[in-house]
Amino acid sequence: MTKVIALTGKGGTGKTAITSLLIRHLTKTNKVVLAIDADPDTNLPETLGCEVSKTVGDMKQFMQDERDNLPPDVNKQSIFESKLYEVLEEMPKYDLIVMGRPEGSGCYCYVNNLLRGIMDKLVKNYDVVIIDTEAGLEHFSRKMIRDVDELIVVTDGSRRGLRTAERIRDLTEELDTNIKNIVVVANKVTDTNKDEIKSTAEGLNLELIGTVPMDSIIAERDLKGIPLFDLPDESVAVQEVNKIAKKLGL
Repeated sequence: MTKVIALTGKGGTGKTAITSLLIRHLTKTNKVVLAIDADPDTNLPETLGCEVSKTVGDMKQFMQDERDNLPPDVNKQSIFESKLYEVLEEMPKYDLIVMGRPEGSGCYCYVNNLLRGIMDKLVKNYDVVIIDTEAGLEHFSRKMIRDVDELIVVTDGSRRGLRTAERIRDLTEELDTNIKNIVVVANKVTDTNKDEIKSTAEGLNLELIGTVPMDSIIAERDLKGIPLFDLPDESVAVQEVNKIAKKLGL
């Protein structure tokens, strides 16, 4: 049975860093993993230290421009599936799909639908699917994220960040998204704000499953553009994310 995990939160909380560290943990198990960067502002490949040749945004142009010109006897579904595998990047320890930005103007609705179709086709082939979503709340109303076992809301040490987590929880309860469980991870936590974060989360009735410490190694790598995927085991962030993964049954 595939376990689907999605990460969300307001911008600047380190959501993508937490995603990459969860993927790092999963690759040290025997699980078959699919990582999805569903944020148009693509950052996950960089934190993982990999390059992507094609994105779902690239696939959009073909599907819009060419499908109506295909002969009527051509199976359009088989064409879609062949293009699907072109955007699936096979890494040594996981597979990766990147949403990317479509060319030209217009909304992301078509790309979102393509990504949803890809996920519906591929999810069952993996033990764990982990999705790095875009920041904010809009993608929930588009129902881009649905059928999720664990929604992880990443927040920082601010009350505003925890309020965002509360709004996300309330919104997903209003929408028919089939999200089974919502948890919160506080990132960039210090000794001075750790207790306050726990107290605020409890007051907002949020399930806080981890507090990831401010990590100087991550700060240095972010500044230099160095991937986080191969962080050393002694990294305090790595150690805390490993504990969080175990709490999620990963």
